[in-house]
Amino acid sequence: MKTLRLMTVGGVIAYRALFNWTTPGMFIGTLLVGPLFQLLFFAYLGRQLQVADDRFYIVGNAVLTASLACVFGGTMAVANERRFGTLGHVLLSARSRTAIFWGRVLPYAGNGLLIAVVTLTVGALLLGLRVPVRAVPGLLLAMAAGSLTCGFFGLTLGALGLRFRDVWVVSNVSVALLLLLTGVNVPASGLPGWMRAVGEWLPITHAAEAARRIAAGDGLAAAASPLGQELLVGAGYAAAAVVLLKIFEVESRRRASLDAL
Repeated sequence: MKTLRLMTVGGVIAYRALFNWTTPGMFIGTLLVGPLFQLLFFAYLGRQLQVADDRFYIVGNAVLTASLACVFGGTMAVANERRFGTLGHVLLSARSRTAIFWGRVLPYAGNGLLIAVVTLTVGALLLGLRVPVRAVPGLLLAMAAGSLTCGFFGLTLGALGLRFRDVWVVSNVSVALLLLLTGVNVPASGLPGWMRAVGEWLPITHAAEAARRIAAGDGLAAAASPLGQELLVGAGYAAAAVVLLKIFEVESRRRASLDAL
């Protein structure tokens, strides 16, 4: 129970301290309105080029929109501690660092899920997509899996902030790669083999596939395989984040660069 409380309450407190947005208008414009325009752009482009139908773009981009908050949020969970000079206090804590940092991913995953739901709802209303009511729980599960995986992916990138000064460059490039390699806007069959292979190891790829199957009415059973793959990818990034945090912590202590910017 203590570990659970550390992950939940501690995660929420860290979210309030480290996730930077100055006004509600900035939050809405950046995380809600921006992704919606991205969805509309690719949906109309897809119509013009006749690459895929509206469902392909609406569902795929709705899942992808979670990546913005989750990837940057997961990165902030580590990088902003260093920026604000409080990272040393966190690392001196007697509590499990794994629980501390994994718990910080949860609020960002919830944030990403909220963004994905809003984007899917508004996109479906604007473009006339009908989603079966029975598909809603499955869609929520797929978007939650994608959000959680993106959060751990961001935490892995944040761990690099213990070694590299400008981790935000890596985060920006990573978000662009998710847009390109996960098959949300270009069918995976149309990508070169090496891009498909890389995409298999990235968040969102399998969650988007699962969400599309569910939205098409195939049922949760048909989406079980990609959902399982998405969760395995997330578990891999969760483990990688813990290992990298430990390695770079030891290296930073040795080089006396733990709080250096």
